[in-house]
Order: sequence, then structure tokens, then C-alpha cells
Amino acid sequence: MKAKHLTQLLKASFLSCSMIATTLSMAQLPPAPQEKYGDGRVSEFYTWKSAIPAQPGKLLRTEAVHNPYIRLANDSQAIRILYSSTSGKDSKTPIVVSGSIHLPKGNPPKEGWPVVLWAHGTVGLADACAPSWSGRSYRDVQYLNRWLNEGFAVVATDYEGLGVAGPHLLINNPMLAYSILDSGRAALKTKLPLANKFVIVGQSQGGAGAVAASSYSATYAPDLNIKGSIGTGVIYKDPEATPEKNQLKLNPYEVSPSLAYGIYSFLVTQSLYPEIKTEEIFTPEAAPLVEQARNACLTSFMGDIQTAGLSPAQAYNPNPPTSYKKLQEKESNDYGYYPTLKISHPLFIGTGANDRTPDARSQMKLVADACKAGTVVEGHLYHGLGHSETVNASLKDSIPFAKKVIAGEKIQAICKPDLQ
Repeated sequence: MKAKHLTQLLKASFLSCSMIATTLSMAQLPPAPQEKYGDGRVSEFYTWKSAIPAQPGKLLRTEAVHNPYIRLANDSQAIRILYSSTSGKDSKTPIVVSGSIHLPKGNPPKEGWPVVLWAHGTVGLADACAPSWSGRSYRDVQYLNRWLNEGFAVVATDYEGLGVAGPHLLINNPMLAYSILDSGRAALKTKLPLANKFVIVGQSQGGAGAVAASSYSATYAPDLNIKGSIGTGVIYKDPEATPEKNQLKLNPYEVSPSLAYGIYSFLVTQSLYPEIKTEEIFTPEAAPLVEQARNACLTSFMGDIQTAGLSPAQAYNPNPPTSYKKLQEKESNDYGYYPTLKISHPLFIGTGANDRTPDARSQMKLVADACKAGTVVEGHLYHGLGHSETVNASLKDSIPFAKKVIAGEKIQAICKPDLQ
């Protein structure tokens, strides 16, 4: 009888161990750091060693931020966050993303501070370029301080692959949407006084992210109360345009720091399709710059390009393989378009009339297309302003917009904005 009981216990123990082993084998573990993705050079906080929760938006870790270069002058408290999200590469793999939260000064409203989900512009591809680690540009510091001063908390994602190991995918709309929306979910799981009232705000790459997060919000994160979205310098790939028209145009014979965006984009494509060889796309003179881009953040990398004195014509191989163009088109089709422009909350689009990165006309096309889809769009076109200058200049219109949507007030659509 004892022998029979012992056998049963052994069988149960074996089954239990087998189930645990199966569960562990199915759990998603963080990727190993790789030099080719610019991984590393950040603190231990950004390294998650356990299995990643399957549920996106789980708060994994926090730490207080005391460094004044990372803090914002108008915040009363700042923390770094690590949270679970979904990879934009396949829209199913659990990943870990980093970011930061900044609270305004003063006493919060009874239900908590309304929240700006901030989506930053391009900073580079390396982990060390993550704003929660490396800080922000003077322009962005001024911009976010203004939002804090107006009584909004700021929740700022770093995006997939920045801060945390793994490739950063740049203008990948699913990735941007998931990272932004899940930062809001994670923020609500802190003990900070935050209301479930969000305005998504982004510039350039982050402008695309703001629209992408808006487009995905109803299906991916219906639990978040998104009241409105604001984008400046929004990168928009028009589904009706040819791939060539959707690309950034540079003078091929002029040395331009904007070549950095093309090199970063190549490295993203290469991370998706490793069969692409650098020497097939770039000249020997440009190859060292391509390697530099793996670890160099945008501002310093633009300086490197200027120092090297290479124009696009000198940097790119004049006869790249035809397979490269096909892979670029596949990447664009898979990740470059919004699933819908019929958005259930109001959308603010601020555009500098002199913007070339991207072209102001593509941003006005976004306004027209979103209006046509049935979204309430408040469009603004700023005379004489370029890509960067529009960010802070638009605050005179975007802050009233944000306060109105938070209060539930009606937004008057402006689908054909005049120069202002």
C-alpha cells in the first residue's frame, strides 16, 4: 500500500515538474544584448532578467530619479519605469520597455493629474540614447516643462529597443503605438496621483507615434481613457502615394546632417532582414559612418556626418541590389501605415509651413485624410516655421486644445488650416 502511495506521489511530482518546465520554456525571456543594436552603456535598472509577463502594460520596476539633467525643472517628482509591452516586429512577442514619469508641482486634483503621454522624436538607435537615461534636447525640456506648468503629468516612453536590449525599429507604427499606450497602463499601476485621462502628444517620430497610438487605442488599449491626441511634424506615409514620394528628399550633392535618418533607417531594415550587407548599399567611404550609427545618438551623429563631408551621392552605392528596394517596400507596407484614420477622439496636427522633414504638404494630406475618415481634426499651419521650431510655437494652440478635451468640451474641426 505504501509502495503504491509512493508511486502516485512520484508520478504527481513528475507531472508537476513537467508542467513547470513547459511553462518556463514557453515564457518569453529578454533578448541577449548585441553590439550591432547598440545595446548596453546604461545602468542595471534597464536589464530585466526574469520572464516577461504576457500581459502588456504591467509595471515591472521603478526607481527615483534625482539627476537634474534627467529631471525637469517644473516637476515635483520623477521616476524611471520598466514595463511590459508588445513588440512592433510581430505584434505578439512580449517585450520590456523603459520610460519615465514626471509629476507637476502643487496639489493634484481629487481624481489625480491628467496625463500627457509624451512620444519623443528620433534620438538614435542605441540604448544609451533613451531619454530616460541620457536626457532631452533643450527644445523638449522647454516643451515638457510647459505641460507640467499647465497641470499635466508627463509619462514618457523610451520606445522598444531604447534603454532596454534589442533593436529599435524607428518609424514602426505598431511599435510606437504599443510602447506609448502601455506606458499609460503602467503609469496607472504606480501609486502616483494620476487620473485615467490621457492626451497623447508627440513630435516627428513621436508625432507619427501619437497618431499611431490613437489609431490603435480602441482595439489595443480600450481600458485607457484617451481624450485627445496632439502631433507636430508628423511623419505620414500616404497610402495613395508611391513609395518614392513617401521618402525623405535630400539634395544628393549637398552634405546634409539629415543623411543620419537614412543611415538609421538602413540599420533598422538590416535588423529585420539580416541578409542585407552594408557594402551593397553604401560606399566604402560611408561604411565607417554606418558602423558609427549603431552607437551614436542623433545630435552627435549629425555632427559626424558634417565632419565627414559626405553627400548622399558619395554615401550611397549608385547600384544597390533590386532586392533591397523590395525589402524596403515590404517593411513600409508591414509597419509604415496607420490601421485607420477614423479615430474616436479629437486630433490636433501642428505643421510648420517650412517643414521639409517631413514635407509640410504630407502633413496637410494627413489632416485632409483624417477629416475625410470622420475624425475631428484641428489643423494648424504655422507661417515661416520649420520642423523643430513648430514644437514650442504650437503650444499656444495645443494647450487650449488639451484642456478642452480633458474637460469634455467640443473641438471645432479645422480641416483646411490657413497660414497663421
